Amino acid sequence: MEEQPHMSTSPESNETAQSVSAEPATAFDLVLRGEQMLTTAGIVAREIGIRDGRVTAIEPLGSGLQGAEVIELASNQVMIPGLVDTHVHVNEPGRTEWEGFESATKAAAAGGVTTLIDMPLNSIPSTVTVEALNIKRRAAAGKTYIDVGFWGGAIPGNEGDLRGLHDEGVFGFKCFLLHSGVDEFPHLTADEMEADMAELAKYDSLMIVHAEDSHAIDHAPTAEGNQYANFLASRPRGAENVAVAEVIERARWTGARAHILHLSSSDALPMIASARRDGVKLTVETCPHYLTLLAEEIPNGATAYKCCPPIREASNRELLWQGLLDGTIDCIVSDHSPSTVDLKDVEGGDFGVAWGGVASLQLGLSLIWTEAKRRGIGLPQVMEWMSAKPAALAGLTNKGRIALGCDADFAIFEPDSAQVVDVRNLHHKNPISPYDGRALAGVVTGTWLRGQKVDFENPRGRMLRRGDV
Repeated sequence: MEEQPHMSTSPESNETAQSVSAEPATAFDLVLRGEQMLTTAGIVAREIGIRDGRVTAIEPLGSGLQGAEVIELASNQVMIPGLVDTHVHVNEPGRTEWEGFESATKAAAAGGVTTLIDMPLNSIPSTVTVEALNIKRRAAAGKTYIDVGFWGGAIPGNEGDLRGLHDEGVFGFKCFLLHSGVDEFPHLTADEMEADMAELAKYDSLMIVHAEDSHAIDHAPTAEGNQYANFLASRPRGAENVAVAEVIERARWTGARAHILHLSSSDALPMIASARRDGVKLTVETCPHYLTLLAEEIPNGATAYKCCPPIREASNRELLWQGLLDGTIDCIVSDHSPSTVDLKDVEGGDFGVAWGGVASLQLGLSLIWTEAKRRGIGLPQVMEWMSAKPAALAGLTNKGRIALGCDADFAIFEPDSAQVVDVRNLHHKNPISPYDGRALAGVVTGTWLRGQKVDFENPRGRMLRRGDV
């Protein structure tokens, strides 16, 4: 969609671009000017005016917009929309030592993320009732440096809680088709998932699914020991493929909207594409670790790389990139799933006992940009996958793009700068990541939320509800 000429976003006014010169010198709270502004028209030379936290003017560079504050971008900088990360495990309350709202939202902001949606498990209590949702919101109050929303959880026996959670503003419901890793969040059978999907279809909510089949994994080899090859064999592609097929068919039968989380098996791409051609309401995400890391390069005992589903082989990675390029995969989100260092069993290096999860919330844009740049994929496409599409998945119509009327959530990015990851310098609560020491392209130099720069001292983030505009 092309950007529109400057106009007031007030419903009472029909101001056009010609009225700008008649406005006082400080017509805008903030004006940004630069040769590289990533709007809905692509990377273009523009002046952007922000008032009351929203984008209210987009004009050609040289138009002379005036504001109380003016930022002139350097020639090596790009103004990009704030990233929207719809898959983050914050873990507070209950496991705040793994990650908390303060550390998670600071890390997100440092990486250019301006909105995240928190997963319902790993906190205690899990977000499976309205009461638990309210407990989580109270835990987050006053600690969020970016905007935060919440997924609800679908577990055995809480079908009666789903509508209440929906009405209280969760963005959809997460379920597992195998053990979640924590006993507080039990998994659904395929039949139970179908029953919940039928319930969610009544009010057009979304079921998001960790799609690995428990029976297939029960028949796979065990993961114990320090051999990454053994761990990979313990979570075979077939377990994902079977579960994805179940999700597709149950969504087909119920008419519900369904979303496949953290796809790692490229084998599932043809059936996903086929289901969509048939009209099944299905969306799919993948994650930076599946697009940047390779099973063949993971050292034995390197449990920082353990995640479920696992990082797979080079040939699989290439097909995931192709799935993004042809539109079969919709978006890229972090699945930031941190834990304490001791739970990763760094000293023992046993993949069978280490916690499964990759910490990458602060690094996602640079990780994907490094790989995309090498492949000749432009920044606008990367931002579509990491900002516009996740915002659309969550129904956040005022997020994920720099356009008239949208929240002024953006970051300044230097795509040609470089960094070397040092986990000790990240805002993540626990200094462990498979990316430690990795050289990356692209640096976020600042992030703005509703037109105000995130200063890491004043938490101005809001708690979002489904339907917020």
